Amino acid sequence: MRSSLTESSWLRPFTVLLVCFFSCFVHLGAPEVNLMEARNFVAAREMVQGGSWLIPTMNGALRVAKPPLPTWAVAVTQKLTGLTQDPGILRLPAAIMTTLLVFFFWGLVRELIRAQPGEAEAPGRTAWLATLVLASSLLVVTVGREGHWDIFANSFLVGSLWALARGWFAKSSSWRWFALSGLLLGCSMLSKGPVALYAVLLPFLASFGVLRFYPERGPMRPRRWGLLLALVLGLIVGTAWPIYLAVQHTVAPAALAVARVEVTSWGERHVQPFWEYWNFPVFTGIWTPIALLVLAVPFARSRAGRYIPYRAALAWLLIAFLLLSLVPEKKERYLLPLMPPLALLIGGLLRHLETVLRNGLRPRPEATLVRIWAGLLAVASCLFPVVLVFMKLPAYGPGSVPFAVTVVVFLLLAAAIIRWGFRQYQVPVLMASSITAMALLLALLAPAYPLWTNRRAEAGLRHIAALRGNPVLANLPWYTLEELHIKRVWDAGRAAPSWPRTPDSVLVRPRGPIAVLTGSNIAKQLPRAWRDQVRLQVVDSFYLDRQRKDGRWRVTLVTPISVTERPGN
Repeated sequence: MRSSLTESSWLRPFTVLLVCFFSCFVHLGAPEVNLMEARNFVAAREMVQGGSWLIPTMNGALRVAKPPLPTWAVAVTQKLTGLTQDPGILRLPAAIMTTLLVFFFWGLVRELIRAQPGEAEAPGRTAWLATLVLASSLLVVTVGREGHWDIFANSFLVGSLWALARGWFAKSSSWRWFALSGLLLGCSMLSKGPVALYAVLLPFLASFGVLRFYPERGPMRPRRWGLLLALVLGLIVGTAWPIYLAVQHTVAPAALAVARVEVTSWGERHVQPFWEYWNFPVFTGIWTPIALLVLAVPFARSRAGRYIPYRAALAWLLIAFLLLSLVPEKKERYLLPLMPPLALLIGGLLRHLETVLRNGLRPRPEATLVRIWAGLLAVASCLFPVVLVFMKLPAYGPGSVPFAVTVVVFLLLAAAIIRWGFRQYQVPVLMASSITAMALLLALLAPAYPLWTNRRAEAGLRHIAALRGNPVLANLPWYTLEELHIKRVWDAGRAAPSWPRTPDSVLVRPRGPIAVLTGSNIAKQLPRAWRDQVRLQVVDSFYLDRQRKDGRWRVTLVTPISVTERPGN
């Protein structure tokens, strides 16, 4: 058994935390709030501002389309930090959950590969490498830096699998592990309903739970009561909130209607063909070449199979891929359940490559493939500064400090790859270079993202966030006559619901001054009987997006006129 600094009991967790720091926390607030985040952040803000934590609202309307646990996490963050609009702070719960996903996965892999022949050569190394792969995979980084539901559901579910494996292989006192598995299972359901159960739990049980794929699982009978405990506890926790809504007579019909819409949307919205997800290996980002190799079964099975249960891991991946492909609604972030099994497979092949090439041997397929991998990394490192030139971002152009740093760092990285990776076949250098490149991209260039998205923005436009500084509007209720995009509601810093209407769709006459946000002529939309009963005064305006052509709305102060003030009195 070899002795190495990388086998230190403290260095491995430190390196994983360091990768998670760059993947999840560096420049976390750089991108603007997207649509899904805006929905979550607005609902959390209204909880903190006095709304119900069990019956959430979004812009004043009932919001029960998604379970509330991720929204609770953001609301607690706002409670602790104040009603901040800083997306970097509000994304912290998601970043923390991503880090937990990585460590849950690490623990799960250690349990799954304990009986592999190659594990005795360097205990824990395969699991560590697979964990580093997951932590630096492109999809995990992108989804893990966004404050919505997917990362919560998947993280809790992988944690449930880890606790289940711990309880399964425990020699004694395994009940607490099965109970923890059930609790985490329930938390996953409270994050995004049964989605992760379908895309993560079911494929895992259909692979690692089958003796043909994973003989090490042993007999099921001695653990049946533990499994039952995990299942029952998970269902109790996971269905507690839906049951609560069902017994609330004021919201139960609306909640049932929303549930029907959510179910039908899987077959009606964002519909893509069955083969839409065929390119899933590229979502590993820097690990794409190895991801493609590990899916070449004749090549990878005998090589990676010494270090991981290859058949079970491949079955986990392919079953999850099939189940996701069967669903008509498809989005890139829905591929997140594929990343853990794919990282496990990649980790096994990386262990094989570094082992056979470490001892001075040069088996032809491995040596050739490692050279190709090193060449691709070196070329990408050299070309990236060139791509930066063509992006034409003022703060990152030739002559700027960020550009100079990027050129120097990536050229040094390319030199290291060529010397130790291409010429000497040192696989650990290639792994470290891949992770370093990902970290550098995030550290140096993440601030460039908002510059890129705003490159065509017109200067000097007033936006809805500026309304917060208008004293006339500070203490008035805000309403809209048209639907205001939820991202603009988030930017406004407060709710702006639709103007209330009577059951027959007539506007409710205000009893006091109100502010109405509208992109059309408000006078033409008011009932004729009101024309002498309210005073209209435009007090502000704002543009909806980055350009004037995107539309301009006005803010009108609507003030009821008393009987004595009306004309003719």
